[in-house]
Amino acid sequence: MDANAARLIGAALAIGLAAIGPGIGIGLVANGALQAMGRNPEFSGQLQTTMFIGIVFTEALGIFGLVISFLIGFKIFG
Repeated sequence: MDANAARLIGAALAIGLAAIGPGIGIGLVANGALQAMGRNPEFSGQLQTTMFIGIVFTEALGIFGLVISFLIGFKIFG
């Protein structure tokens, strides 16, 4: 395997593995928020705001993985 193929496989693994964690995290955040809204509907506005903040912070990890994947793919890193 040449270096170019290894670099592209590394970039694909970087974004693939970086997407698993945020996917699970967003599912857990949304699950918890929806259960809380179902139990206590009068706080749904406050819970929705907090849920979106949690989703944004969780998605930031996926974006970091995407950036690392681009750095590996374009030979800037590694």
